Amino acid sequence: MSALGLAAPGARERAIRRPRGTELRATLALAAPLVLTNLAQHGLVTSDVVILGRLGAGPVAAGALATSLYFVLFICGIGLTMAVAPLIAETRGRARTGAAAAGDADEVRRIVRAGFWAATIAALPLMLLLWHTGALLHALGEPAELADAAGTYMRGLQWAMWPALLFLVLRSTLTALQRPGWPLAVSLSALPVNVLLAVSLAFEGGLGLGPVGVALGTTLTAFLSLAALCAVVVADPGFRRHRMLHRLWRFDPARLKMLAGLGVPMAATGLAEAGLFEAAVLGMGLFGTAQLAAHAVVIQIAAFCFMVPNGIAQAATVRVGLAYGARDAAGIRRAGLVALGLALGFMALCALVQVSLPETLIGLFLDLSAPENAAVLPTAIGFLLLAALFAVSDGVQSAALGMLRGLQDTRVPMLIALVGYWGIGVPVGAGLAWGAGLEGKGIWLGFCAGLLVVACLLVARWFRLTGLRRPGRAIGTAR
Repeated sequence: MSALGLAAPGARERAIRRPRGTELRATLALAAPLVLTNLAQHGLVTSDVVILGRLGAGPVAAGALATSLYFVLFICGIGLTMAVAPLIAETRGRARTGAAAAGDADEVRRIVRAGFWAATIAALPLMLLLWHTGALLHALGEPAELADAAGTYMRGLQWAMWPALLFLVLRSTLTALQRPGWPLAVSLSALPVNVLLAVSLAFEGGLGLGPVGVALGTTLTAFLSLAALCAVVVADPGFRRHRMLHRLWRFDPARLKMLAGLGVPMAATGLAEAGLFEAAVLGMGLFGTAQLAAHAVVIQIAAFCFMVPNGIAQAATVRVGLAYGARDAAGIRRAGLVALGLALGFMALCALVQVSLPETLIGLFLDLSAPENAAVLPTAIGFLLLAALFAVSDGVQSAALGMLRGLQDTRVPMLIALVGYWGIGVPVGAGLAWGAGLEGKGIWLGFCAGLLVVACLLVARWFRLTGLRRPGRAIGTAR
């Protein structure tokens, strides 16, 4: 038996074994639209930052503060919704062997329904908490003017959470069914809609609502995107047999429990990482508007690069999950190593570009000729060079998480994230920022330390479970 508790490859598995080149093509075919979807969705956030930048450094800082808090809480829901993908992938993998083909469509529908319930249950209290953003930021010691502006911005943004989480349930479902083209088409269409709405609502000549108009544009775009993807799953003949939206009101405690068992550790893992970055934003706010604005720009560049390994990780979850459901140990290993190599290579290239062209990249987000940005540029360059240091670790940890999720292994990765980010990243960052007087640069060095440790431990976990380095305990379904 292998470390996965699967039988070693026999005659049947050797007959269906694909060479790595075939696996590479399959992973790229799935990952490419996922990457583009990630970039398109990140483009929504990026376009908001650019529009806010045209309103001034103050709106950029307030918007960054509000958006970072929004996404920290959004991560809680994302973990639950993204648990849909490995569960459906495993179901599809079993169906390929003939073990569960008859109930495949029904099981997919039940998992989707549980995902919708989980998204709704998570969204309601999170949106209520976001309503009090201004008071929360005041309590955390943020400057009064900045906290009030961020709270006002959030009043327009918070309503996007529920439709965005429901969209992710459907997106994860179509990804697991290896039909990622539709979420890509919807996300690409949402980009110009978001810009048009934001500009119309924010600037004079439209409604002139200022920064809150940008936030309302994002919310309206989220509702329109959800409506479009719902229309797709109803109208596309390839999805009709699954009846994904059939009887959504029916409560299925068994499927919801299964989803939560896998998704809650995923949410905690994402929250641990997002919390690290949110703590950084709060810390940057204490060092002044210039450092916070510089951080907002650089984190957008880093996040833009991260969309690629994140898409690769999502593809890895499906590819590994399909092999896991089919009990194909060799396929599991092959799918994981291909994804890891792709993520590592891309992020190494990103790090090289960041080191070579810092001013060019920053100029995409800030008007470098504007006098008010003179203090922001040198700080942003310093942050970007540090961002290049953690780029490779960030890509590797993302891919490794996706691979492990395909095995439905989420609890140990959660502990690794907690230790790496909060046991190492936060103390190192705080010590260097305040103890050593490095301020924002110290916080970025804390990022580097935490991400490196997490990446190394997650890869070691993958090697152990798949028997690539030494035999390990059979895990069966490790949730």
